[in-house]
Amino acid sequence: MGNQGEHADWHDENHALWDERVAIHAGSASYNVDGFLKGDDVLMDFEPGELGDVTGKRLVHLQCHMGQETLTWLRRGASRVAGVDFSESAIGKARELAAALGFGPDKAAFVVADVYDAPKALPENEFDIVYVSMGSINWLPDIGRWAETVASLLVPGGCLYMNEFHPVTHVLDEATGTRFVRDYTTEQALVREAPGTYTDSDRDRPTVHNTATEWVHSLGDVLSALAAAGLRLEFLREHDKTVFRHFQNFERGEDGWWRPPAGRPRIPLLYSLKASRA
Repeated sequence: MGNQGEHADWHDENHALWDERVAIHAGSASYNVDGFLKGDDVLMDFEPGELGDVTGKRLVHLQCHMGQETLTWLRRGASRVAGVDFSESAIGKARELAAALGFGPDKAAFVVADVYDAPKALPENEFDIVYVSMGSINWLPDIGRWAETVASLLVPGGCLYMNEFHPVTHVLDEATGTRFVRDYTTEQALVREAPGTYTDSDRDRPTVHNTATEWVHSLGDVLSALAAAGLRLEFLREHDKTVFRHFQNFERGEDGWWRPPAGRPRIPLLYSLKASRA
């Protein structure tokens, strides 16, 4: 993962990294934009059942990247959706996809903003569902402020639904995922050089902006932040599968999920949770 430490230019460098990778992701088989436009569902198999029926609900997707999951919830019956991301390139692509599917800003609003600024940046700031997809909160330094932002966007009775990479995956060795090589509980940033990207065919893709700064937020930190913001946990589930080759010895099953090789201990790789505002 790289060396621990603080990095003064982390925000600008993370922004440049993500802006550069949008074009790569848009053309990758992993994101399968053409299939998505033809109706393919991009949600993970457990998400619809865990969140439940979204018919008639207003949903906002924080750190939405290119908006494919955002728009999938709209296709699944949400009345309106909104997406927030700090990458202009990602939001531009999300707006293109929405237009290609026939959704105008009244149905699918995508805005460029830091996640902490979402309540001010969105055209409306009251939602039934706040949705957060994997690979999001590790880019944020202040998990307490994030939880407060989530709570501020929810109407009474509304809920947060999120799925995220398990924090233990950030502190294990990249070869086998079986040895702890970094602190699990730390307030320090993890600064690393990350050329290429995580899509299957683009790991060695030449890229210019490669400095990534992330933070490990333990499950305890996340749940405590949500509780402090006034949200009540409905469930927390841990999953022993993941969406890409997170560790070098992982194998892809016939179901498309990546797991440790046979005989290796199963470890939590993803988690999902739902929390509601009273």
